[in-house]
Amino acid sequence: MQEKNRELSIVIPVYNEEKNLTPLHAQLKSITETLTERCEVIFVDDGSNDDSFSILEKLHRQDSHVKVIQFRKNFGKAAALSAGFAQARGKIIITMDADLQDDPREIPNFIHKLEESYDLVCGWRSKRQDPFSKILPSRVFNYLTSTLTGVKVHDFNCGFKCYRKEVVKNLSLYGELHRYVPALAHWQGFKITEIKVKHHPRAHGKSKYGASRLFSGLTDLLTVMFMTKYMKKPLHLFGGVGFLLFLAGFMINVYLAILWFLGQGIGNRPLLLLGVLLMLVGFQIVSTGLIGEMIVSVRHKGEVGYIIKKILE
Repeated sequence: MQEKNRELSIVIPVYNEEKNLTPLHAQLKSITETLTERCEVIFVDDGSNDDSFSILEKLHRQDSHVKVIQFRKNFGKAAALSAGFAQARGKIIITMDADLQDDPREIPNFIHKLEESYDLVCGWRSKRQDPFSKILPSRVFNYLTSTLTGVKVHDFNCGFKCYRKEVVKNLSLYGELHRYVPALAHWQGFKITEIKVKHHPRAHGKSKYGASRLFSGLTDLLTVMFMTKYMKKPLHLFGGVGFLLFLAGFMINVYLAILWFLGQGIGNRPLLLLGVLLMLVGFQIVSTGLIGEMIVSVRHKGEVGYIIKKILE
């Protein structure tokens, strides 16, 4: 790197985007040259099996502002973003996709909005140029996520975002948690807003996301709900559900005990098994569920979740 401290870092996950990388770099260069901020562009090759890395090597040789990180295999977008964040030196960090659907001309708009005392600015593809098979699941996902997390963002899935450095340094991303960055940042007390951004149709390659990702995304929503609302007070969730089940089982068993004292046989009644089962399940939800979630959270905070093969600086 020619400068030790760059002011703007652009992090771009890459997975099989060989035809898009050269034009994307040209677009970025034309925009960053007009900015007052000094810039670096960090491409993270997430285990591509086409010529993406060869093209990125060429761009690195041609442009000293380009940094390339290569994974040994495909670890996913969250891991790619984490690796990019770890290497980023800028005080402001932009994330965007490598498919040419995000318009680099929006970068100055992001920076200007961030300067209005915000910590995270999310892109909103209000006129999304994708097939309906992608738009519908995304709208369902965004509605559910916004409703359940209380974060009023229209497009959680948009990878075009602008962060202050403090935000990314406090994010722990794994699995599909990159979808919930606004909720995670909001939980940590950062100020969030959004701006409408231009969105272009995909010209080359094919999308890596679709309706099949809806289920995995919604399951990770449970993790986010726990992390954002119950991480510091887990018994408010597990204790409530477990207590209700335990109480239902206890009341059933009290009823059966009264019948037993009245001389009725209860040993072969299925209701006895149900009462005992509800009490056990209630206790297990409070204990096993709580311990398991806490272990998972601590474990992922201590692991990076990816293996870097090569870094070109």
